[in-house]
Amino acid sequence: MTKCVFLDRDGVINKDRVNYAYDLEHFKMLPGVPEALARLKEAGYLLVIVTNQSGIAKGIYTREDMNVCHDYMHEQTKHVIDAVYFAPHHPTVSESLSRKPDTLMFEKAMARFDIDPLQSWMIGDKERDIVPARKFDIPSILISNKQQETEAQHIVKDLSEASEIILG
Repeated sequence: MTKCVFLDRDGVINKDRVNYAYDLEHFKMLPGVPEALARLKEAGYLLVIVTNQSGIAKGIYTREDMNVCHDYMHEQTKHVIDAVYFAPHHPTVSESLSRKPDTLMFEKAMARFDIDPLQSWMIGDKERDIVPARKFDIPSILISNKQQETEAQHIVKDLSEASEIILG
């Protein structure tokens, strides 16, 4: 079975933005992300993005807009990310089991790549990222600048610090 690091996108890979990061003008990679992902990849982890992209359902941007950002993300990270799963839904428009905190994106990746949840990790910046990981007993890390109630095992300030815990 494969070990994996599941990663939320906005707030973990790129700067989170209230009005959505859906074009290259607003899609800003966070410092240290390419290096942290490279270290995880070198350690043998599969890298899988699991991201809610509700702006698609709301008509704010298109899948094509999102794909331009993902192509840029792949280029900036030297193509170490193995897969990107996204949920283009929002409860005000369309329900879906793929949208976090539900688990369908995780289930698809686990089936496709034969992922062992007990050797894997989830890194997110919101509690809804952590909830599906807990359903599979995947250890999790919350990226936050403040101490807070969480089901995650660790709270860190960024992906670099999260990678140190995983590789530690």
